[in-house]
Amino acid sequence: MDWQLLGLTFITIFLAEIGDKSQLAAIALGGSSKSPVAVFFGSVTALITTSLLGVLAGGAVAVFIPAQVLKGLAAIGFTALAVRLLWYPSQDNDE
Repeated sequence: MDWQLLGLTFITIFLAEIGDKSQLAAIALGGSSKSPVAVFFGSVTALITTSLLGVLAGGAVAVFIPAQVLKGLAAIGFTALAVRLLWYPSQDNDE
């Protein structure tokens, strides 16, 4: 097992998940539930399942598309999101 890759993956996902909507939902459910252990296992199972699907999909796509092209597409996608967020106003009408 590549321990460096394992550690890097853990740190990246851990930092990315802090404060996201799924964590806030788990906090709300855990606080209002009579069984926070069930909420814990449900949220852990959901995160593991979504991660598994992402890894499987990524592995399947990597068979057909070279890694360099995937990185380029990801860079273009993130750049497009950044431009959209910086230059176009929010569509929220919370006035």
